[in-house]
Amino acid sequence: MIELKELTKQFDDFTAVDHLSLTVETGEFFGLLGPNGAGKTTTISMMSTVLLPTSGEILVDGIKLDRKASEQKRKLSVITQEYSMRQDMNMKEVMEYQGRLYFLSRNEIRSRTEELLNFAGLWEYRNRTVRHLSGGMKRKLMICRALLIEPEILLLDEPTAGMDALSRRQMWNLLRKLNGKNMTIILTTHYMEEAQALCNRVALINRGTLQKLDTPDHLISELGAYAVDETAEDSLVSRYFHEREEAIQYLSKAGEHAALRATTLEDVFVECAGRKLV
Repeated sequence: MIELKELTKQFDDFTAVDHLSLTVETGEFFGLLGPNGAGKTTTISMMSTVLLPTSGEILVDGIKLDRKASEQKRKLSVITQEYSMRQDMNMKEVMEYQGRLYFLSRNEIRSRTEELLNFAGLWEYRNRTVRHLSGGMKRKLMICRALLIEPEILLLDEPTAGMDALSRRQMWNLLRKLNGKNMTIILTTHYMEEAQALCNRVALINRGTLQKLDTPDHLISELGAYAVDETAEDSLVSRYFHEREEAIQYLSKAGEHAALRATTLEDVFVECAGRKLV
């Protein structure tokens, strides 16, 4: 279990994370959502101990996490937005280099590399250098590298940024498999359909403060499960209804450029961003 208690990070006069408190249960797939500059990446950076909190604390299984807590730090692996692998290394070399950093034996590195690359569908490309990998393959390799030390918690900061639709869905399947093995996953993403498809719960933050925390289904239900979109010349207006009959009744009186659909987590995000988070 991970607990953030009054977590705060200041950069001079700017407060990036402001007394953020939340709990992520063991084995949970948890989403951190928010507009640009909301404090998501700063929170992930503190959880990975790249940044230290100005105040507050992070507990992993009841023990305070800091740069000296090597046992707790080893439970976490982080995957950042940027590709951080040497372009002239092939997949096996990337994995071997990572294993040596953590003093794994050569046999352990070899067996784990084969297991993980097979798991991610990358084994047949094991001798291909990083510079010749697609964006999706690089992301998968970064996950394999992070899993080499067998962490209990995976921190993912925009793991599918820049991927095409097919690669993104392949990544979703990989992450579901990991979560199915009781791995705790914390995800930041700008793709609301990604959070809706994967996360057990999501936290919506802005300006470093927690605005909403719930399951995607409950947040959608709270807004209204049915949406009617009305298209004008220069805008799209959406109205939300809790009952399908109410939505149909409204639709029958709307203009020809109106359509009924299911409400999504993106609607929740847009409504919050437009009304409360700016």
